Amino acid sequence: MLSDTSSEEPVLEVGEFYQLLTAHLESSFGRRRPHWVRGEIAKVYEKGHVYVDLVDAGSASSDTKRPVLNAHCWATPWAPLKRRLAEEGISLKVGMVVSFHGYVDVYAPQGKIGFSITEIDVEGLLGDVARRRQELIARLRGEGLLELNKKTFMAPVPLRVGLVASPGTEGYQDFTGQLLNSRFSFEIVLVKTLVQGEAAPPQIVGALQALDDAGVDVICVVRGGGSKGDLACFDDERVARAIANSSTPVFSGIGHTGDESVADLVAHTRAITPTKLGEEIVELVSQWYEINVRRPARRVLEATTDMLDEASFYLGERRRTMIFAVRDRLRAEERHLLGTRERLVIQGRHLVESATRMLASNRQLLAAYDPTRRLAQGWSIVTDANGVVVKSLEGVNVGDEVRVLVSDGSFTSSVTQTKGSSK
Repeated sequence: MLSDTSSEEPVLEVGEFYQLLTAHLESSFGRRRPHWVRGEIAKVYEKGHVYVDLVDAGSASSDTKRPVLNAHCWATPWAPLKRRLAEEGISLKVGMVVSFHGYVDVYAPQGKIGFSITEIDVEGLLGDVARRRQELIARLRGEGLLELNKKTFMAPVPLRVGLVASPGTEGYQDFTGQLLNSRFSFEIVLVKTLVQGEAAPPQIVGALQALDDAGVDVICVVRGGGSKGDLACFDDERVARAIANSSTPVFSGIGHTGDESVADLVAHTRAITPTKLGEEIVELVSQWYEINVRRPARRVLEATTDMLDEASFYLGERRRTMIFAVRDRLRAEERHLLGTRERLVIQGRHLVESATRMLASNRQLLAAYDPTRRLAQGWSIVTDANGVVVKSLEGVNVGDEVRVLVSDGSFTSSVTQTKGSSK
């Protein structure tokens, strides 16, 4: 239909039209009249400023007619909002339902009507994050994954420890310090990963799988304290499923006392801090060492001590018995020797007396046959030249010289004649 432009209604230039539109919008939706807008994030992009495409919550992406609100938050107001979200462990992601507080922003050069964000309903986001977390926990429980890793075989002496951590961090130092300063020879197999930020979950999953294939006794996931945002990667579903499906027991030591992540819930064992986790690993080995080494050693020592005491007592008794037996035997021998000595003395005296009497008798007998007495009575002894006593005529011949022994001496004579029956 053709219109007559000559009427009283003014014809506006494009710029004038946008000025009029901006004035009307600002009067109802401008900086002085901000509104809350709720929707589902369809797209989010950050580069200093943050840009968010917001659609009706629950609308399908295939709906070509769904309304889209191009929202943005400039760098200056975005910085504190981002810090607040990070402290609570929240980051803006596609699919998240969020409420923004702000005002209409018209950009005439591109003919766009936008929404400038000044505030974000963090409490509402926290509720949404908590709801999503509870939904994840419910799914894991329904699939039996909360208890799956707790049923894995636990090595009685977990000395080969797989470690998922960021080297040089306080949590890493606290955990490894407990193991390295213990009296046991732990082998730590470290797989370095990020432990915060959006890039952390896939790295943690890869580290868990690598250590599960490495044949370690236990896998420890360690991260020191921090904000909820710092620990958000441990509420990631990918990390939770990797822990639950590991064939190696996974121990967690994440954050400080009071922090509890989904990773803690699916882990085989959870410690409240990295330091406490290190203490628990050392305690497991210490308990095994106490039961299987120290106690048997004490029993062996006690049994050996009892045997030695019994042997010492037996040897003492034998020693005393031998001392008394030897003493009694020596005393008996002394008595026997004393009696023998007395008998020998008596017997010796008797023998001496008998020998004395026999000697006197023999002396008398010999005295009776003493040649000197016979010589004194006029007898003489004749010997030949060789000194042999001449007992018969056969011992001499005529002409032999003989020696005649008398009582007061001897003399030599010559045989001139023999008389008798032998010659």
